[in-house]
Amino acid sequence: MSKVTTIIDIGSNSMRMVVLQKSSRFSFSLINETKSRVKISEGCYENNGNLQDLPMQRAYESLKSFLNISHALKSRKIICVATSALRDAPNSKVFISRVQKELGLNIKVIEGEKEAYYGGVAALNLLHDNTFITMDIGGGSTEFSFIRDGKIEKSISLNIGTVRIKELFFNKDDIEGAKKNILDNLKKIFELGIEIPKKVVGIGGSIRAFSKIVMAKNDYPLDILHGYTYNVKDEVSLFNKIINARNNDDLKSVGVKKDRFDTIKEGTFIFKTILDELNIKEVVTSGVGVREGVYLTDLLRNSNHKFPENFNVSVRSLLDRFQIDEKQSAYLGSNAGKIFDVLKPMHNLDDKFRTLLVIASKLHSIGSTLNFYKSNDNAFDFILNGLNYDFLHTSRVVVAHTIKFSKKSLPSKSDILKYQELLPSLEVMQWMSFMISLNIAINQDLSRPKVEYVLNNNTLEIDLSNKSFLIQSNIDKLESPEDLIIKI
Repeated sequence: MSKVTTIIDIGSNSMRMVVLQKSSRFSFSLINETKSRVKISEGCYENNGNLQDLPMQRAYESLKSFLNISHALKSRKIICVATSALRDAPNSKVFISRVQKELGLNIKVIEGEKEAYYGGVAALNLLHDNTFITMDIGGGSTEFSFIRDGKIEKSISLNIGTVRIKELFFNKDDIEGAKKNILDNLKKIFELGIEIPKKVVGIGGSIRAFSKIVMAKNDYPLDILHGYTYNVKDEVSLFNKIINARNNDDLKSVGVKKDRFDTIKEGTFIFKTILDELNIKEVVTSGVGVREGVYLTDLLRNSNHKFPENFNVSVRSLLDRFQIDEKQSAYLGSNAGKIFDVLKPMHNLDDKFRTLLVIASKLHSIGSTLNFYKSNDNAFDFILNGLNYDFLHTSRVVVAHTIKFSKKSLPSKSDILKYQELLPSLEVMQWMSFMISLNIAINQDLSRPKVEYVLNNNTLEIDLSNKSFLIQSNIDKLESPEDLIIKI
């Protein structure tokens, strides 16, 4: 697969592009993301589905700009897919032929089921969950993938979309007609005869826009959309305020951005109607979708479109990008596990914290790469945003704080106050801080010494093969939790 790959997705409402750079066999990082709300399907549903000249011209001009960005980033592979608008339009070949002839770009029009499958592949690999439904509300259609126990059971596309509903029903004040249309389409889901999970992974601009409003309303401490989760019942009032808004001022008052005024009511109406009909309890917001799904089906074509077990693309891509010494990283990861295991009778933490301690230990040196001085603070800020995929918000916050407090003193209550709702107890974070600090102190001279640990009551006995003064002095300075005594 090409080192730099561009994926372009021509949707009914927005056209999006991601440029991804591969760093090792399965890892990659995002180097560009561009969006243009060309509204290529504007006016088509009122004209027998035919694409109109002005929207097609907007899309053509945006594609030229997308290709300029792609070429500047030295992308050697460009995959362009189109969904509902071009799939449904009788005159789509006019646009496709012009783009191929004048821009040299081949557009692949994908079927609805394939579009839904791509969304499922993206969410399955890049979100930390394995049983859910993906729901991708677009301008012309809505796609669903049903994932259970880490496998995609079924994918389906329905003719429900924000632009479609707006032009056929909302512009005519036929809200009941819109609801009937949605419910009639949803019957096809029940006809599948499969169990419907109670958790939805929301994809698409309308769902993301709604999630941003929820985050702001709830004063959520982390400004990261991918992985943001909320309960449907807690947001019923917000749903209704947007759906019943009389004008743009009403929309603005609840936090809707100007660029969403045109379709947010329709998108929210579709979203709530589907959530209610399928009896969904929880929504997880996805920052990835069709584009990432297209990329991953190419990248993972020899592994059933799924990452290997226990592979984390965010961790691997950061290790690649910052060229962290593999031997040092492996040593710190292994030693972190040893420290966690031997101290388990005292800290009694869930094993998920063992995984997070190992990850924090492997990535802590990123801060020094960014800037040696205040390296822990640098790493904290970067890790909060750098662990892009496959991490719960709680997990990335724990990893970032564990790295931040890998120093002599333990964190206090005031140190974790800002992110308190996403963190475990102060006691847990003090143990995490101590364990990573001990791990780093053991390898202070980067010699990767052989070490054995034994816990006798509340005394941790450390047997070092190379007990240098530097290591000894750094361990002596550590503040330990509870009544733990360290003996070397």
